[in-house]
Amino acid sequence: MIDILTPLIQSPKLQEHFIRLKDYILEEHQNRKNFYAFVTEDMKAEFINGEVMIHSPVTDEHELASSNLFTLLKVFCAMNDNGRVSHEKLMIALTRNSYEPDICFFNKAKVKKFIEGRKLFPTPDFIAEVISKSTEKIDRGIKFEDYGLHGVKEYWLIDPRQKTIEKFLLIGEKFAQQEKRTNGDISSKIMKGFTIPVEAVFNEKIFAATIATLSKSKK
Repeated sequence: MIDILTPLIQSPKLQEHFIRLKDYILEEHQNRKNFYAFVTEDMKAEFINGEVMIHSPVTDEHELASSNLFTLLKVFCAMNDNGRVSHEKLMIALTRNSYEPDICFFNKAKVKKFIEGRKLFPTPDFIAEVISKSTEKIDRGIKFEDYGLHGVKEYWLIDPRQKTIEKFLLIGEKFAQQEKRTNGDISSKIMKGFTIPVEAVFNEKIFAATIATLSKSKK
């Protein structure tokens, strides 16, 4: 951090830079409040680095992958009573930015602190983003850094075009890739016991068979 600030600290215009940064931050805080007043339940929108990002409708492949993984996680968590999984429209508010992850999971301890009517949520334990041509830079860039800095313990990137899943685990304040798979099984470290075939996220028949397997595992 000090390396980034060194040019400012050594500049004779340090005080001027400080005032400009302070004004910028105050303006950004107000813009974020305006964003919360502006965004509606039927919008897919995020506030990132001072800008409002309105997302376009997703492709069929994106929707299939997102829905399949969410449903598999939802069934698993409901049967094991280990927390809550949310899909698409839940907004998490981090220090500077507000995101609506495709899929996120909160452990039971965090869920117990949620109050009725809440619209802004804290850092999840697990996040999965389904990447597209328009979102990949953000998912691999600012979100990758921001989620790590705020303690998201596990991050999956789902690519419906390449039919791959990348799993990252938090080490310190940064994510490290653990695996990138196009076939075989993939497991979550945070949701212990959750193991699925990668193909279940992209293929309806394998998805249905995996759901049946999850259901039978508790009988």
